[in-house]
Amino acid sequence: MAEAERIIGTPDTPDAAGDGQERPDAEQEQPPERPRGKRRIAVLFAVAAFAYALDLVSKMIVVAKLEHQEPIEIVGDWLRFVAIRNAGAAFGFGEAFTVIFTVIAAAVIVVIARLARKLYSLPWAIALGMLLGGALGNLTDRIFRAPGVFEGAVVDFIAPKHFAVFNLADSAIVCGGILIVILSFRGLDPDGTVHKD
Repeated sequence: MAEAERIIGTPDTPDAAGDGQERPDAEQEQPPERPRGKRRIAVLFAVAAFAYALDLVSKMIVVAKLEHQEPIEIVGDWLRFVAIRNAGAAFGFGEAFTVIFTVIAAAVIVVIARLARKLYSLPWAIALGMLLGGALGNLTDRIFRAPGVFEGAVVDFIAPKHFAVFNLADSAIVCGGILIVILSFRGLDPDGTVHKD
């Protein structure tokens, strides 16, 4: 029984470090874990703030300098910057469901905020931070840009050849999602525990 508890222990339990021995002063060992959890939350929100700020500034520049202008070639015709307004999801699908995408983005933000309370893994903090920052970036467009509140079109501008036009918020969401898939395959949970299936 003690061995099973050692294997499935979490950072919230004093035996999560994994030496399998019972420790009588369990309450005294919990305080070091809490600051570490708070540091992971700080990393999550720092990454989210950085991704959000980068996306917001890039869109402000694009709207001010690139909208209604000719595309700018970055790498020949393989990569261009061209300002478009996307009322749908990725690849321009679902333009009639802008409000639904807005609700989904808001729900993702709420879920991440709730999950943050149980966060003890640095890689998960980075991944969730990228997701949060990207979701906030596109949600800002949905709320504040034309044609209206919760129906706003997202500003996209990165246009690789033979691919959809996207923005930095989309990039943060995709990178965060890929990192989450990798962490899940490796068996690392947000609370810092590792499981092997």
